[in-house]
Amino acid sequence: MDLPGRPFPLPCPHPPLHPCRPESRVWTVMLLLGTCLLYCARVTVPICAIALSTHFDWDKKQSGIVLSSFFWGYCLTQIIGGHISDQIGGEKVLLLSASAWGFLTVLTPLLTHLTSAHLIFMTCSRFLMGLLQGVYFPSLASLLSQKVRESERAFTYSTVGTGSQFGTLVIGGAGSLLLDWYGWESVFYFSGLLTLLWVYCTCKYLLSEKELIIPIDYLIRSLSITKQTKVPWKQLFRKAPIWAVIIAQLCTASTFFTLLSWLPTFFKETFPESKGWVFNVVPWLVAIPTSLFSGFLSDHLINQGYKTITVRKFMQVIGSGVSSIFALCLGQTSSFCKAIVFASASVGLQTFNHSGISVNVQDLAPSCAGLLFGVGNTGGALLGVICVYLAGHLIETTGSWISVFNLVAAVNSIGLCAFLMFGAAQRVDTDSAYMDL
Repeated sequence: MDLPGRPFPLPCPHPPLHPCRPESRVWTVMLLLGTCLLYCARVTVPICAIALSTHFDWDKKQSGIVLSSFFWGYCLTQIIGGHISDQIGGEKVLLLSASAWGFLTVLTPLLTHLTSAHLIFMTCSRFLMGLLQGVYFPSLASLLSQKVRESERAFTYSTVGTGSQFGTLVIGGAGSLLLDWYGWESVFYFSGLLTLLWVYCTCKYLLSEKELIIPIDYLIRSLSITKQTKVPWKQLFRKAPIWAVIIAQLCTASTFFTLLSWLPTFFKETFPESKGWVFNVVPWLVAIPTSLFSGFLSDHLINQGYKTITVRKFMQVIGSGVSSIFALCLGQTSSFCKAIVFASASVGLQTFNHSGISVNVQDLAPSCAGLLFGVGNTGGALLGVICVYLAGHLIETTGSWISVFNLVAAVNSIGLCAFLMFGAAQRVDTDSAYMDL
């Protein structure tokens, strides 16, 4: 594995791979921390949802509007973020976006006190947060697909992907304490300032001044699709495996977003005497070792001679199928301890997706993985908007959380069936039609 820096003159269909070295391990850790801080900033509003609703007198539908507005912005920058990353380098895009969302997170509570239209402001703020964070995972997919061997992809992506659980864990624990001690504003300051510190350390210690400069001609080329870099959409989207991984990705992304947005409210309302640091921490704490284990198991099975697609589908059955069973159980229990177990199992097993569909797009088309990942995540964000808002509507109209977990299981089942029926792992960008990608 070889991670940046690199000059990125133009994307190469078959970039050279180098043995692991200390620099690559440092970058893996830094990307894990970056993913952690991405989720620290993303989950600030779900963590503070009850406090914000009380402070600004919002009902469930209004809370659902604020929570879902993130995904409207999130879906708009996925494709362009992946395309630019394929052109100029994923690490540059990651650092630019992190700087912007860090400042926005810090400024949000300050600006909130300057306006009386709190619902409109918070909705716009979350929309902008979605725009800025939408480029992150396509950029990460672009970076890893060009620099990590197939036999190492699952563990590397799973390691970096644990940042999503680690970040939710950090903000769930520290954020809950800060919320109780100092109010909801402190949660925003905490996550925003840590993000800015990460950007500063990455720029200062891991990138040279030359690597931080983006030549204007590269940027212009990345924003336009020339004849040499034009993606053959018609040929690419005639491939059933492409559609299978996109459908599976949008389904799993939307259900993850739904759980991420509504689980804190579920526990707070269903078990009002429970401590926030317990239900905001334990499920995500469990998810960290399960994510690492899924990556290790996937790479181990492939190195033992099992077919790549067989392993990817096995991981996806666990990530989408088995996790949905525990989500359904979560809606049926009245015991806090059982609810924690079911939530931990559902969230933890969802991390097997990192070793399934999340790396499958890199199997299929490593030369344009960032862009294709952006396409799938765009669909996931759009469906996430619908699911997050629909969940709030279902709770408000039925008064029951069972319908929310039924929704999660149904959407996951659709994506899993599509991937099991049509998923593949052979490259689809290696024939002459794709040589200019």
